[in-house]
Amino acid sequence: MEIAQLTDKAIQAAVLAGKKIMEVYASNDFRVVIKDDQTPVTLADRNAHNEILKNLESTGLPVLSEEGIHLNYSERKNWDLFWLIDPLDGTKEFIKRNDEFTVNIALIQNGQSIAGVIYAPVTGFLYAGISETGAFKLVNPDEHCTFQAMQLSGIKLPEKTGRNEFTIVVSRSHMNQKTKEYIETIQEEHESFQLINMGSSLKMCMVAEGTANIYPKLGTTMEWDTAAAHAILKASGKNIFLTDLKTEIRYNKENLQNPHFIAV
Repeated sequence: MEIAQLTDKAIQAAVLAGKKIMEVYASNDFRVVIKDDQTPVTLADRNAHNEILKNLESTGLPVLSEEGIHLNYSERKNWDLFWLIDPLDGTKEFIKRNDEFTVNIALIQNGQSIAGVIYAPVTGFLYAGISETGAFKLVNPDEHCTFQAMQLSGIKLPEKTGRNEFTIVVSRSHMNQKTKEYIETIQEEHESFQLINMGSSLKMCMVAEGTANIYPKLGTTMEWDTAAAHAILKASGKNIFLTDLKTEIRYNKENLQNPHFIAV
């Protein structure tokens, strides 16, 4: 399959996973379990994971999912092309019922995110990007949506916003002192600025849209938290760098934890 066809599969898998998530969201039974790393997982995470696996199976590519089995690097290091997914990014936001959670699916080739899909089930916002092709946003897609349909009917990113203020977007649930100090240095450089708190990968979608200028993350994240948004950012002319603002972050490392980064 070509990259566009693989992206179509990811779009459809994300939309269907979103439906599974909303079924649980509408219930009073999230079945929350605390994992070994002290992060929560719900029935919605598990159902979305299973739905995505089912829909990506026909691609024949390996899958690395937050909620799946994390194979040793000795097995993963020879993967030239694979799926990297977070079936429900923003589980804490899901549990709080603040609507700020997403389905994230990325296509990784030789350590780089080359295509990404993010779907926000509550708002119906669908984001997709392919490197060197472009990034687009579509509202309320159907389950047969394709990347071509997004190109024809969606909004090309970044959008023109007409903002005058320098906008910084930060995590709603994972703020730390290092990030606060970094934000203070940015604020000193701008006469007019605003700070927005947002959950999940929607922070990076705001940077891709142009509704935010920068998202600094000087704390712990994992590869599946950023991979889909990274592809969308690159396709919109933005990127995710280390704090040197020069070195792009990479994927399928031996340690799946991301270094500190800046999305800009």
